[in-house]
Amino acid sequence: MTRFDISRRHLMCMGLGSFGALTLGGRRVVAQQSSVALQLSWLHSVQFAGSYIADERGFWADRGLSVRLDAGGPNAPVEPPVVTGTALVGISAADYTAAAVQQGAPFRIIGVAMQNNPFAIASLPQNPVHTPTDLEGKRIGMPLANMPVLRTLATLNGVDLDQVEIVPTQYDAAPLVAGEVDCLLCWSTDLPIAMYVQGIESVTMLMADFGYTLHSQTYIATEESIANRRADLVALMSGEVLGWEEYRGDLEAATDLTLSRFPDAGLDRATQIEQARRQVPLMFSDLTDAQGFGWFTEDTVAQNIETLALLGMPVDAALWDRSILEEVHG
Repeated sequence: MTRFDISRRHLMCMGLGSFGALTLGGRRVVAQQSSVALQLSWLHSVQFAGSYIADERGFWADRGLSVRLDAGGPNAPVEPPVVTGTALVGISAADYTAAAVQQGAPFRIIGVAMQNNPFAIASLPQNPVHTPTDLEGKRIGMPLANMPVLRTLATLNGVDLDQVEIVPTQYDAAPLVAGEVDCLLCWSTDLPIAMYVQGIESVTMLMADFGYTLHSQTYIATEESIANRRADLVALMSGEVLGWEEYRGDLEAATDLTLSRFPDAGLDRATQIEQARRQVPLMFSDLTDAQGFGWFTEDTVAQNIETLALLGMPVDAALWDRSILEEVHG
C-alpha cells in the first residue's frame, strides 16, 4: 500500500506536538500513549478498513494514541459505550444519534464518513426501479422497521404509498431473486453486492440521489469529551483521515489488510473488494476533496435536519460540532 502523502496543510495545522513522536539524534522517541476505544457500528469488515489502516500504519501511535477497535453488531449498540465513557468515539448515523439525543444523551456528531446515505432500492434489470415514482404498482420487500425510511422517500418525491405493496421480508436478496417481490429496500453496499458476487445483475437506485439526505457512518462523541478530551479526539480523527485517504488510494491493499486481521470472520474477498469499491462514492465527494475527509457544512446539516423532521426526529444544528475537524484539517 502506498503511504498517504501528508499535505503541507496537515503538517502546518497539526503542529509538532500532536504527532507524539520526535526524532532525536537519529532515534525515534514516541510520546506516552493515551488509550481510548473507537466503537464500530457493526461487525468487522472492509466497512471499517480506514480505521484498520490507521492502526496498522501507526497514524494513531504517532500522535500518542492507542486505539482499541470494538466491533458492533446486532447485540452491541454504539451509543451506550460512548455515554458511559467505555469508548471515546462511536460510529453511528444521524437518525440513531437524533433518537438518542431525544432520550437525553449528550451526543454531538463530530465527523461524517459517508457523505451519501447508503439506503437504496434494489431491483432486477427486467423490472427496474430507476426513480421513486417507479415504485408505484410494485411489491417492495423490506423489514417493517424501515417503514419510516420508505415513507420519507415517498414524501420527498410525491409517491403514493397506497399504490405500493409492502411485503415484510428478512434482510436477504432471495425474495427478489425468486420473484416474490419486485424490489428491496436495502443498503447499496450489501444486498446488491451479494447478488453481484453470485453473477446476478441488479439495478440500484440510491435514495440520496432523490432527496434522502441523512449522514451515515458518523463519528459521535459526548459534550464532555469535546470539552475535556479534545487532544485525544483530534488525534483519533487525524488518524481516521489519513487511514481513509490511504484506503481510497489502494482498495486491494485495504481489503487484504481486513482479511488478514480477521481471518476467522468468514469474510469473502470478492464480496469485500466490491464493497470497498462501492463505498468510495459514498464517502468521498467534491466537498471532501475541497475540505477534507469527514467534512460537513451548514447546508448539508440543514438538509439532514429536514430529513430527520420527516422521520419524526426533530433536531437543530447544535447536534453537529465541526470544531474537532477544523483542528484536524486546519
